[in-house]
Amino acid sequence: MIGVDIAPNLVAQARERARQEGVPAEFREGDAEQLAFPDASFDMIISVFGAMFAPRPERVASELLRVCRPGGTIAMGNWTPSGFVGKMFALSAKHVPPPPGIPAPSMWGDESVVRQRFANGAKQIKCMRVNCDFRYPFPPAEVVKLFRTYFGPTQVAFSKLDANGQAAMAADLERLWTEHNQAKDGTTLIPGEYLEVHVLRA
Repeated sequence: MIGVDIAPNLVAQARERARQEGVPAEFREGDAEQLAFPDASFDMIISVFGAMFAPRPERVASELLRVCRPGGTIAMGNWTPSGFVGKMFALSAKHVPPPPGIPAPSMWGDESVVRQRFANGAKQIKCMRVNCDFRYPFPPAEVVKLFRTYFGPTQVAFSKLDANGQAAMAADLERLWTEHNQAKDGTTLIPGEYLEVHVLRA
């Protein structure tokens, strides 16, 4: 098993976690748009809320197909545009607009877009919408602080704003989390929809 991530700190964390759990795995720094593996290297490729953040999705799809063996499977979990995380991304984009020509990461959660991106090389594509719960033992304001500290896309957005901009974005995020919170006991519970994708390589 080989894991790839563009962030050195996450690669280091993965190596340490595998060591602690006794899992025989190799982890490398790498870019989903330019994978350092020969053609048809893997029977199965899995990306859960990972490759969807690369800025050039067509290259990502092409690379995933390239390194997958014929008859192999590409499996992805991608946040949907209409789900809670997609709404959080849209809010971030309002405060920190992405560079021109860069599609929203949540477009990977649109089935029609996924089918288009994998059209050249896929024998079969199956998609299913799934929910996973964001459940935290503290209120939305604390969840926003958590995401601001540890969730990459939110970290980056805040880093590009001045103090006033950060305060405004934090207030909007807290409002969003509060509006969608289903818990009534001072904790946080919000369903997060994602698209489960299974691509059978031709």
